[in-house]
Amino acid sequence: MHITELIKQGKFVITCEIDSPKGVNHEDFLDKVDMVKESVDAVCVGDNLRAVMRCAPLAMCHLLQERAVEPVMQMNTRDRNRLAIQSDLLAAATLGVENIVVTTGYDVSLGDHREAVSVNDLDTAAIIRAAREMNEGRDLAGHTLEGASNFCIGVLTSLAPKSEPAGMERLEREVAEGALFIITQPVYQPDVLEKFMESASRLKLPVIVGHAMLKSASMASFLNSNVPDIHVPDGIIRQMEGHTREDLIKVSQQITIEFIKKVKPMCQGVHLIPMGWERYVSNIIEAL
Repeated sequence: MHITELIKQGKFVITCEIDSPKGVNHEDFLDKVDMVKESVDAVCVGDNLRAVMRCAPLAMCHLLQERAVEPVMQMNTRDRNRLAIQSDLLAAATLGVENIVVTTGYDVSLGDHREAVSVNDLDTAAIIRAAREMNEGRDLAGHTLEGASNFCIGVLTSLAPKSEPAGMERLEREVAEGALFIITQPVYQPDVLEKFMESASRLKLPVIVGHAMLKSASMASFLNSNVPDIHVPDGIIRQMEGHTREDLIKVSQQITIEFIKKVKPMCQGVHLIPMGWERYVSNIIEAL
């Protein structure tokens, strides 16, 4: 089911991001899916997340469908030209993968193939246009397709202060091209989301707020130093210091639970990034 349909039904949507495997062995991926599938509305598979080469998300989305789990497939601007992008979109439509989230993707300098060349033939707005035009039965060159797609197109956006106002201008272009929902990069401060929601209210799109579970204070500090568009406040980092591993797991879950409770009145869903802690997702959803 389309993400937007769930929201129209009044549901607070819970999506969960699980990394595609770096190899052909997908048992661990499916084990993680089994841990979360009863608690979430959809599972999102990234497209070479953090510029690390992994199995293409379409393959994992197909496996999700075989397990009766709604897939959300990310597609980045970085790795393909317009031929490959449209071809992959048609492949997704053929397999019934309809929830698509468009993103720029992190710079290759942050990943494991730093000699790679970024393509960026189309920007995010142009990919959204391509998917919308496929829904209308044609490709970007205006040629008629043999059957139309039925994509529900979302976009990933950053709430980092440095992204404003350019980030909002880009969002406006993406909405004009056909974006139907927004997923944010991980957020830890409700007031940051509140400010964004005020600015984004004119877009009239549902917003699903991203949130990555934190495993330790050192991990939070690493995110601040190395991952663009993510900021973990010092207060949360101090909250995670000086605990045993067992207690830290509880503290991390409580941080996530409290955050979601605070932002739930502001947005239409939450996008959980368990970072390998999929086994605790059900605890969080039960607590909500």
